[in-house]
Amino acid sequence: MKVSELGELGLIDLLSKMVSRALDKQSRAGQQLILGIGDDAAAWYGDASVQLATVDSLRQGVHFILETTSWVDLGWKALAVNLSDIAAMGGLPRYALVALALPGSTEVEDVTALYAGMLELAKEFGVAIVGGDTDDAPLVDITTTIIGSTGSREAHLLTRSAAQPGEKVAVTGYLGTAAAGLEMLTKHLSFDAEAMASLKKAFSRPYPRVAEGQILVGHGVRATIDISDGLISDLRHICQASRVSARIEIDRLPVLPAVRANFDDKALGLALAGGEDYELLFTASANIIDKVIAAAPCPITIIGEITAGKAGEVTLLDGKGNPVNLAKAGWEHFRTT
Repeated sequence: MKVSELGELGLIDLLSKMVSRALDKQSRAGQQLILGIGDDAAAWYGDASVQLATVDSLRQGVHFILETTSWVDLGWKALAVNLSDIAAMGGLPRYALVALALPGSTEVEDVTALYAGMLELAKEFGVAIVGGDTDDAPLVDITTTIIGSTGSREAHLLTRSAAQPGEKVAVTGYLGTAAAGLEMLTKHLSFDAEAMASLKKAFSRPYPRVAEGQILVGHGVRATIDISDGLISDLRHICQASRVSARIEIDRLPVLPAVRANFDDKALGLALAGGEDYELLFTASANIIDKVIAAAPCPITIIGEITAGKAGEVTLLDGKGNPVNLAKAGWEHFRTT
């Protein structure tokens, strides 16, 4: 059956029932929910905490290609990129609103698969999908809004503007894996099965570092951003907001062996500018980072330090402390001075 055959009201009813069945009435979100899908707005009981809200979109032809992405994975990712923003603020995700625009020729089964992917991740993090919007469009466009909160009113937020000179720069997980997965999928590259599976998963199903965000808050980290645009770009955001500069040692960048082995010299560029890793990039004292490393469920790597130079400037250094000429490194997306 086509979406055009089911109609907007039929589609809303179908998805509403699907979400209602998946809602855990015993979860915190379920217990506080007053109104979900079906009214002009969702409503829920507040609590004694700071409320957070974020919104992001995935657009066909810009952020994904249906020929290389399953609808289930697309649903997962549409929610994951927003949960990552909440994680980067040190918050916990609570509710989601989904605005979905798509052609009427779209199969209903594809839309339910999209929601199945969202609901799979939503269940894992206790998030309730409580409403949204549907519209007709020539291409698929998924805009997701997440409402979250901090653990309490006293809990501090993680922000981009709190980095201090002398702090170390660290990152969760690995860099460049999602970009390597995208290149593999779009260029139809072939590697060993294990490498291909890990690269595809990194691009199609990024895992939000919500637990890690809570650990950062608990150990006194102040400055954090999630890596969506790429390491250098997002580190510049922190440096600009904090009025500081940074130095990064490229030999310290955490890159999976599957990326190094299959992308050779391009691995550096993927790690620096690939984007969509949705890891947490943060700054803190070495002592605090040691405590974070001991507590975190994922690898944490120190890759550089914050300095008191020109606001927004990021310098890359090789293993001997010399500035890196990025053009010679095989990466020419942008230049540094």
